[in-house]
Parts: sequence; C-alpha cells; structure tokens
Amino acid sequence: MNKDLKASAPTDSEIVLGILNNSEIVLKRLYTTYFPMILQLIINNNGDEDDAKDIYQEAIIVLYNKIKAGDFELNSKLKTYIYSVCRRLWLKRLSQMNRYGGDIRDFEEHLPVEEEIDNHNDRDIQFGKMESALQLLGEPCKTIMEDFYIKNRSMQEICERFGYTNADNAKTQKYKCLQRLKKLFFQQK
Repeated sequence: MNKDLKASAPTDSEIVLGILNNSEIVLKRLYTTYFPMILQLIINNNGDEDDAKDIYQEAIIVLYNKIKAGDFELNSKLKTYIYSVCRRLWLKRLSQMNRYGGDIRDFEEHLPVEEEIDNHNDRDIQFGKMESALQLLGEPCKTIMEDFYIKNRSMQEICERFGYTNADNAKTQKYKCLQRLKKLFFQQK
C-alpha cells in the first residue's frame, strides 16, 4: 500500500491502537479523515464550520475516553460510530438552540448512541463539580489531592514536600482532605 494513501486513511484498528498508545500522529489522522463527513452533516443541518469543529472535537473526546476506559466495543465501522456520535451531539445542540426542525438530513449510516452521549455529559458535569470542590478545598488539601490523584506522586514525595514527619502522617492528612473534598463535592447542586 502506498504511504500517502495509508497516511490519509487509517484503519479502525490503527486508530484504536493509536489512541491506546497515545499516538499524536493517529489522532491527527483521525481528525483529518472523518471531519469532511461531519462538516457536510452540520452544514446541511443549520450549522457552520465552527459548529462542525466543535461537534467533531466532542465526538473524538467521547471516542478517546471510551477507548482509554477500556469499555469501547466497535460493532460497526468507526466512521459510522463517529458519524452517529456527531449526529446525536448535533441534534442535542439544535434542540438546545431551538433550531431543530424535527428531522435531520442524513447521508451516512448511523447508530443509536444517546446513552453514550448522556454518560459523557454526566461525566463532564461531575468533573465540573469536582473542580469546584477542589477550588473550595483550600491549601494544603488542594495540593495534596492534586499531587496524589492527578500527578501520581507517592505518599513519601508528599511527606517530603509538605514537611510531614513520615509518610503515615501524610497519608492521614490526605485521608482528612479527601473526606473534606467529598463533603464539598456532595454539597453542590
């Protein structure tokens, strides 16, 4: 197979493996391969190029998160899956903007993906609530939580960074901070 052709049209398995292996090249190829199809969908249904870029970005994030979480099962062509996710996201956006006329002009096969989009939106809401709770948490708890859960630092590193006498004391402090964070998280509406 010619290199130029291969570079422009990755296979479904290349995309999935590329995402699993954090390949920027595969992500760039994914973006360029299916975007024209989504651009046509959005423009044909009351949108513009910026809308298409936004919707495509959201769909790629849904795909990326599902693959990384290990619960992605491809039961169709990846092209069909991406189109279906974009279609559902666009229908949702149209209804929010009151521009949905009751039907959308399809030119590609699509799948029902409502549950996946709703789960993605719920996760975004939860992340937003967690971010707010972290902001309310204050120091040093906020930094301890970020160091341990986001930056994957060990309790020994946290102990040294904050001047605790030993890792067990740091662990106790992390536990107290986590309890405060949970309380702040669940108090939000």
